[in-house]
Amino acid sequence: MAGHIIAVVGGKGGVGKSVFAANLAVAYVQNFKQRPLVVDLDLNSLGDQNLILGLNPQKTIVDVSKIQGAAIDAKTVGQYMANSPTGYSLIGAPRDQLIAQDIDLEGLGRFLKGITQVFNFVVVDCGNLTDAASLKVLEYATAIFVVTSADVIVLNQTKRLLSRIQEMLFPPEMVQIVVNKYSKNHLVNPQMIQRNLGKQIFAAIPEDINTCDTSLAKSVPVTVASPNSIVSKSYHDLVRKIQQTRLLDQLSRLKKPAAGASQAIAQLKKTETVEEQGGPAISRSREGKLDPWTSMKLRIHKALVDEMDLKKTETDTTDPKRKALLRERTRKVVLDVISKEDSGTLLSTRELKSQMVKEVLDEALGLGPLEDLLADDSVTEIMVNARDQIYVEKNGRITLSKINFSSEQQMMNVVERIVTPLGRRVDEKVPYVDARLEDGSRVHIIIPPLALRGPTITIRKFPKTRFETKHLVEFGTLTQEMADFLRCCVEAKLNIVVSGGTGSGKTTLLNVLSNFIPANERIITVEDSAELQLGQDHVVRLETRPANIEGEGQVSIRDLIKSCLRMRPDRIVVGECRAGEALDMLQAMNTGHSGSLTTLHSNNPRECMSRLETLVMMAGLGLPSKAIKETISSAVDLVIQQSRLPDGSRKITHITEVVGIQGDVVSLQDVFVYKQEGLDKKRKIKGRFVPTGFIPKFVEEMEAKGMKISRGLFATK
Repeated sequence: MAGHIIAVVGGKGGVGKSVFAANLAVAYVQNFKQRPLVVDLDLNSLGDQNLILGLNPQKTIVDVSKIQGAAIDAKTVGQYMANSPTGYSLIGAPRDQLIAQDIDLEGLGRFLKGITQVFNFVVVDCGNLTDAASLKVLEYATAIFVVTSADVIVLNQTKRLLSRIQEMLFPPEMVQIVVNKYSKNHLVNPQMIQRNLGKQIFAAIPEDINTCDTSLAKSVPVTVASPNSIVSKSYHDLVRKIQQTRLLDQLSRLKKPAAGASQAIAQLKKTETVEEQGGPAISRSREGKLDPWTSMKLRIHKALVDEMDLKKTETDTTDPKRKALLRERTRKVVLDVISKEDSGTLLSTRELKSQMVKEVLDEALGLGPLEDLLADDSVTEIMVNARDQIYVEKNGRITLSKINFSSEQQMMNVVERIVTPLGRRVDEKVPYVDARLEDGSRVHIIIPPLALRGPTITIRKFPKTRFETKHLVEFGTLTQEMADFLRCCVEAKLNIVVSGGTGSGKTTLLNVLSNFIPANERIITVEDSAELQLGQDHVVRLETRPANIEGEGQVSIRDLIKSCLRMRPDRIVVGECRAGEALDMLQAMNTGHSGSLTTLHSNNPRECMSRLETLVMMAGLGLPSKAIKETISSAVDLVIQQSRLPDGSRKITHITEVVGIQGDVVSLQDVFVYKQEGLDKKRKIKGRFVPTGFIPKFVEEMEAKGMKISRGLFATK
C-alpha cells in the first residue's frame, strides 16, 4: 500500500514551520516504529533541517531531482539521504541559492510519485508557495499542514496563504491548521483564530521557549531531547490523532488536481457550430449537443450570475483597486460553484480547473476569449470576422487564431462591455460604433443587420509603453538623421500632415512627432476616438460624441476644431481628417496656429494633396478648386508618407516639402525617400533611406530662428 506525503507550509517566516515538520516525523517513528522521511524543500532557508535534525547529508534534493532512468526504490534513494540512529531519514536542501535554482521539476515530480512506495510517512518542509518546487509537492501531497500562530500579523499572512491554495484549486479538505507556540494566556484564542481563517484548528503545539531553544542548540529534535515535555506530548497526540481519525486514508480519496492538461483543454473544445432555431449560434459537439466544456462553463456562469447578480454589480469601474477586489470576490464565488459541480472527470487536473476559472472570469468581468489576445504583446491587431473566425496580426503577418467565442450572445455581451463605459451605444438603429479600450486600443464594431455573419469587431492595439524616436530607428522605420530633421521641423512649427494607408503606423508616428513639441506649449488634441498618447503635461484632449437615441447631441470633429480655436492653443493636433474638418484644419494652420499636426489616408504625397482637396470640398461651401489648392499650398509645409510594405514592415517612404502652387497644381519636392533594393533570404524587403539632394526652402527660416541644420544632411549618397 502506498504511503502519504504531508506538505508543511507556514503563513509567515518565524512561525516554526521547519521545527514542526521535523518533530512531526520524529514523533511518528517514536509512536509507530516505522522510519519516516523528511525532505527539506524550503529553497529560501536552505538547510534548516540539517540543524534541527542533527544530520548532514552529502547530497541534496537537487541531486535527487536529476536521477535519470533508475527507479525510485530504497536502494536508489538511500544514496541521497542521511539516516539517524533514532529512526528517521533526511534528504536535505542545498546550501547555495544558485544550486537551488537548478532543481529539475520533472525529476522532482518523479521522485515524489515514487517515494511513497518506499516510505509510509513523508514530511516535506516546503517554502512559502511562491516557488514552483513547493507547488509540485502539493500536487502529490495527501495533506497540507499550514503552521500559524496566535499573532494578528501571522494570521493575516496565513489567510492570504489559504486563499492562494484555494486559487490553485486544491480541495479545502486537504488543508489542516496547526497553531504553533500557543499559550492559553494569549489574547487571541482558538475561536478567534478559527473565525478569522474560516477553518477548524486540527492541533495546537504549546509554547515552551526554553525547551525548544535548548534542543535547537544541541541540533536534536525536541521530541528526542525532551520526550516528557509538554511540547513533545503535543506532537505525540498529533500523530496519534492522525492515525486514529484515519485522516490520511480519507484525504487520499480526494480528487486532487494534477498538472499538465493543455491537450485535454483543446480536446474538450473540439466543436462544430450549430444554429439554434430562433437563437444564436453556439458551440456544439458533432452529435449536436453542447460540448462538455462549454456546457459546464455556461452552468457555472449562470450560477455566478444568480449568486452575485452581476447586472447590479459595478463591473465597469476604472479604478484598478476596485476592479481587483471585484475580480477576487468573483473568483471565490466561481471556486465555490466549481466545488459543488460534479467536475471530477471533466476538470481532472489543476490546469483544467484554472483554465475554467479564468474563462468564466473573463466572460463575466472582461472581454471573454479576447482577453488572452489583448494580453499577448506580440499581437498588434485583432480582427473578429465571426464567432468562430478570429484573425490576428503578429509582426505584420495575419494569421487565423485558434480562439473562438462560444456564441453570438457572448460576443454581444463583450460589445456592450466595451461601449457602455464610453457612453456610446450600438444597436439596430446605430449598428456600428468607434470606441476604445482602457489601454487606449482602438475598437470598431459593426453588428447585424449590416454584418451578415454576426457582430464584427476590429481592435487596433497600441503598445503599453509609448514609442519614442529610438524605437522607430531600431525598427528601421526611419534613420536617426531623418528623425533629427523631423524634430527640427516640429520645433520650428511647420504644419505637418502624416499620410498613409490603414495599419501603416500613422498614429504611432504622430505620437512620436508630438513628443517633439516643447513642454511649455499648450496642445489641444481633437479625435473621433481618443488614441493619442502625448507625453507633455499641458494637453487638452477633446473627443467627438455621437448622437443620442433621439438623434440629438452629436458633436463632430468640425465642432471641436472650431471650439479649440477659442481655447488659446499653441498647437492643434487632429487625430485624422476624414471629411469637411480638413477645411477647418487648414484654416487653423493659416490663421496663426502654426505647428499643427494631423493624419489622413492616402498612398503617396501627390495623392495626399488630391485627397485633401476632396475632403475640403466635403465641407459643402462650394469653394473653387484653385482656391482650395492655394489654401493647401499655403497651409501645409511637410508631408510624411508612412507605408506598410508587403513583408509587414513599416517605413517612412517619403518626406516631402509642399513648395507652393504652379498653375493649377500644388508643387511638391521630395527631401528623403526610401528605395527598395530587393529581398533577402527570409523574403524581407531590403532598401535604404536616401536624401534627394534638395534643400527645403524652410531650412533658411529655421536657421534664422537659431536652429543649426547641416546642409550635408541633404546631400545625395
